[in-house]
Amino acid sequence: MSCNPDFELYRPAEEHEEFRAAIRALSGKEIEPHAADVDENERFPQEALDALNASGFNAVHIPEEYGGQGADSVAACIVIEEVARVCGSSSLIPAVNKLGTMGLILAGGEELKRKVLPEIAAGKMASYALSEREAGSDAASMRTRAKADGDDWILNGSKAWITNGGKSTWYTVMAVTDPEKGAGGISAFMVHADDEGFGVSKTEKKLGIKGSPTAELYFENVRIPGDRIIGEPGTGFKTALQTLDHTRPTIGAQAVGIAQGALDAAIAYTKERKQFGRAISDFQNTQFMLAEMAMKVQAARLMVYTAAANAERGSAPGGEKLGFMAAASKTFASDVAMEVTTNAVQLFGGAGYTRDFPVERMMRDAKITQIYEGTNQINRMVMARQILG
Repeated sequence: MSCNPDFELYRPAEEHEEFRAAIRALSGKEIEPHAADVDENERFPQEALDALNASGFNAVHIPEEYGGQGADSVAACIVIEEVARVCGSSSLIPAVNKLGTMGLILAGGEELKRKVLPEIAAGKMASYALSEREAGSDAASMRTRAKADGDDWILNGSKAWITNGGKSTWYTVMAVTDPEKGAGGISAFMVHADDEGFGVSKTEKKLGIKGSPTAELYFENVRIPGDRIIGEPGTGFKTALQTLDHTRPTIGAQAVGIAQGALDAAIAYTKERKQFGRAISDFQNTQFMLAEMAMKVQAARLMVYTAAANAERGSAPGGEKLGFMAAASKTFASDVAMEVTTNAVQLFGGAGYTRDFPVERMMRDAKITQIYEGTNQINRMVMARQILG
C-alpha cells in the first residue's frame, strides 16, 4: 500500500475565507489596539462595538428577512474566532448576540422576531438569562417566576452571571411558569431593558474577559406582554437546550481564537528572543512545544467548524444528536485554549508573567471558556449520556 502525499486539507468555503479576511483586517485595525486598555481598566470595548456595528459583523447570524446578513453558523464562528484572536472581551459581542437571540430564532413567533431581530441587526445587543446563584449547572432548579395576569406575564426573581448584562437591550429570560412540572414548567420570554421593574443589581469583578460586563439582573413585578413569550408555555427549557446546540460551538470558536492569538505571539517571540547565542525557537524543546500547541489548535478549529456545520444542517452525519458535537467541540477547544495560553506564558518566560505582553491576558481570558455555557464537566456528562443512550 502506498501513501499519496498529494492530499487536500479540509477548508471552509470561499465565502467563509472572505469573511475571515474581512474580520481579521477589522480586528487588527479597530479592536486589537484597545485590547490591553480594555482589560487594564475593566471597561466595555466600545471601539469594538462601534467597529462591529459599522461593518455588520455584530450579529451576522440574523436572517436576511430581519435585516441581517443571514450568515451560516460556520461564518458566525469565524467572526467570533478572529475577534477573540486579538480581544476575548470583544468577541463576546457577536457571540452573546447569537446566544441572546438563538432561542427566539428557533422557537419564537413571527411577530416577536420582527420586533427584536431587526434591532439586533442594527446594532443593539442581546443577552441570555438562564443561570441563577443557586441554579447554575442545575438550571432546572431556578426560582425566577412568571405568573399569568390576563394576557400578560409578571416576572419576579433574579439572574446571575449574565454576559453583557446592563449593556444589552434585549434579554432572553427563562422563568418558571408552572412549579409543579419541573423543567417542563419553564418558559422563555423576551425582556426589554426599559421594562419597568427590570434592572442590574451587581457587576462582577473577574479574572478575565474584564471588558465584558458580567452582571446580576433583577425582576420586580416586571410586566411582560403576552406576545413576548417564546413558543408555548412550558417549552422554555427545551428551547434553552436547543440553543446550546447552536451556541456551544461559538464558545469553542472563542477558545480557538484566544489560543491562536497566544500561539501567534509565542511564535513571534521565540523567533526574536535569544539565549545561549541562538533564538530560542532553534531549540528542539521549544519547537516541540510550539508543534503541540499548533496541532491542538488546528484540531480544535476543525471540531468547532464541524459542530457549527452540523447545527446548520440540523443533524449530524450518521444521525447522531447535535448535542454531542456541540458539547465536544466546546469542551475540547476550551481545554486546548487553557493549555496553549499557559504554554505561551511559559515560552515567554518571566516576560510572559507581565502585562507588557498579551499572553497573560489571553491565559486569564481562556479560563472562562471552560466554565460558561456548561462547565466542561457538565459537557462531558452531556456527551456520555448521548453515546450511552
